[in-house]
Amino acid sequence: MEREVLKQLVKELVLAHVANQEQVTQIPIGVSGRHLHISEADFKILFPNEDLRVMKMLKQTGEFAAEQTVTVIGSKDQTLRVRILGPFRNETQLEISKTDARNIGVPAQIRMSGELHGSPGVKLKTDAGEVTLKQGVIVAKRHIHMPTNVARDLGVTEGEEVALQVKSEDRSLIFQGCVVRVNDDFELEAHIDIDEANAADVSESTVATIVKI
Repeated sequence: MEREVLKQLVKELVLAHVANQEQVTQIPIGVSGRHLHISEADFKILFPNEDLRVMKMLKQTGEFAAEQTVTVIGSKDQTLRVRILGPFRNETQLEISKTDARNIGVPAQIRMSGELHGSPGVKLKTDAGEVTLKQGVIVAKRHIHMPTNVARDLGVTEGEEVALQVKSEDRSLIFQGCVVRVNDDFELEAHIDIDEANAADVSESTVATIVKI
């Protein structure tokens, strides 16, 4: 009798541990459309006498989608319309998908935000001005924003690459090489681009988990 009670107790403890782990590791997915991080100097050329106006606050602390958009002109003279994300950055950085890059003829590489050295440039235009970037166009590497306490609970560290399992009804996928970014001010959220989201048929309710391969 005692043996059966012990087995049941162990089973309940295991199930509780699994349920707790699953709850902790549920990671919301943020789908990043094409967008522009811009320096104050470039903004003043494109939007003289204007302020960077907030249209919508984003999940990460202090970040927002601005009202202003710009036209991107690639080497094929094909254009994209992109929205500016604030606040201002030290360097202007355009983040697009691989599909966008092929369509406008820009050989953008997959990189982490801020890794701009040697990246291709592009022309930015508005009705009021024009800026030609010598570099700054990237395809953002998939990554997870993670508060310090969550990273500690999951046993992962800043800069570590993990596998991210995205479960959807018809196109569940495991994305490898997802970089962990850790900061006390971060909200837990995985960032993938529109190509990746379409590949996994991601919806607003889709979440992901870190898995071991």
